Parts: sequence; C-alpha cells; structure tokens
Amino acid sequence: MSFPLAFRHLVDDASVFPPGLAPLPRAVAEHAGHLASGHAEFVGPFVIGADRLGELTALAGPRLFPGGLRVSVVAGPAALPAVRAAFAGTGRLVPAAVEFKPDAARPLGPQLDDLAAPGFPGTVYVEVPRPGTPEWEQALALVVRHGFRLKLRTGGTEAAAFPAEDEVAAWIAGAVAAGVPFKCTAGLHHAVRHTAPATGFEHHGFLNVLLATARARAGASPSDVRAALAERAPEALARAVTALPAAEAAAAREAFVSYGSCSVLEPLEDLTALGLLGPSTATDSEGLHA
Repeated sequence: MSFPLAFRHLVDDASVFPPGLAPLPRAVAEHAGHLASGHAEFVGPFVIGADRLGELTALAGPRLFPGGLRVSVVAGPAALPAVRAAFAGTGRLVPAAVEFKPDAARPLGPQLDDLAAPGFPGTVYVEVPRPGTPEWEQALALVVRHGFRLKLRTGGTEAAAFPAEDEVAAWIAGAVAAGVPFKCTAGLHHAVRHTAPATGFEHHGFLNVLLATARARAGASPSDVRAALAERAPEALARAVTALPAAEAAAAREAFVSYGSCSVLEPLEDLTALGLLGPSTATDSEGLHA
C-alpha cells in the first residue's frame, strides 16, 4: 500500500490504554504484525505506561523486534528514573519519546528542568492544560524555553474530557504560532468529527485536526481553523484534505506529529473508506504525496 505523506506514521499504537485495554502480550504481538504489514508506514511507536516497562522489556525480544521496539513512555515525575533505567538496559526498547504528565500540585518549571537534564532519552512531549487559562500560557512558554513538544488531550472516558472546537483551535493556533510540534491523545478514534452513538460523546476527527493544522500553518483565520474542526461531512472533509498541496500537507505534519490510538486498524479503515489510501491516491491526490 502506498502511503500519502499526510498519513505516514500518524498513529501511535496505544492499544493497551482505555478504551481498548488490550492485554500487553497480545498488543505487542499485534504491533509486530503491523510493522511487518503493508500498512507499516502508518504506524508510530508503541505507547506504554512507565509502570509496565519491565513487562514490555520481557516481551520485546529480538524475534519480534530484531532492531528493538520503538517506545513512547507515558510518565509522571516520580517515574523518570525508571524510564532512564529501562532505556539504559538490554537495548530491547528504543526510546522514541517520553510523554510527560506533570504533577499539577507542583510548579511546572522545576519538573521540566529535570526532563532537560543531559542524557534523557527520546523526544519529550509535555501534557499541557486546556487553553484560555494562565496555566496553559505558562506551560506553552516553558515548553518553548526547553525545546520540548506539546501533548494535547482531545478526549477520554467521560464527556468533560473532550475539549470544544474553540479550545482545540486555540491549542493548535498557539502551538503553530510558537513553532512547537504537538501530538494528540485520546478521543481521535475516527477520521471525522462525530457523536459516538454509545456514549453521546463529541469526538474530534483526526482528519479534522490535520486540516485545521494545515490551515493554521497557512495563516488562516481562527474561524477557518475552527470550521475545519467542526466539519462533520466525510466527503467534504476528504476533499479538503485531498486538495492540500504537498507543501501544506508536509507543514501540517511537521506541526501535528501523531496521535495515540487504541486501534491502528480503525483509522486505517476510515481512510480506506474515504478513498484516501490505495493505488488511486497516486493519481488523484498528488498533493498528499511526497
């Protein structure tokens, strides 16, 4: 399968997190299967909590991962020594990123100073508060100062965890204006914004986030960025993403690096159903390709 530039390594494999909660042995085996498949270019690192690094090391043998397993570790301040130790060990785990969840009860600056200490492995994403608050402005400034990246929480297991379009638009605009790449986590299960029938939760779509980021990078107005996040018509959204020139698609992905998903196959199936993958994209969607 030929992968457009806009979708390469877009989905980080967070299958062990809610709502998927896959057993770790199965998740590791399936991740190896993804990396050996025709959609390997779609897949980013395996996401794991710091408390499960020992289990993961035991499962990530050379038979499944000859060059080591690329891992993005979700960790709070207390877990950072364990993360360093795991990556300094057998070599089975290759540090892709650390997704840092700060302790809200402590000042953020000293916590990020610890992360900036020499020798810390991988890229650092910092989970930041919702926009429109002094905490968000401070977090953005500190992330910029340390040369880290942003992690934006776009959903969860309750309705209140899903930020509104205005909030996500402000996040994207702030990240783009500051020149800080970001990843998203939670809630982006499908390509297009929708109301989940089982829960009534308002889910953002990963194509909406991609298009909104492309518009922000191109200097669009806040209302145009918000409109991209609000679009619910699959065909209209697919047309808009397909029409992105190659340079704009590349700029969007430089900013919107990836998102964590408890399923790799669901977003892949969405893109296929929208006609955005497969041989036809080579001739019909030149703007999406390198």
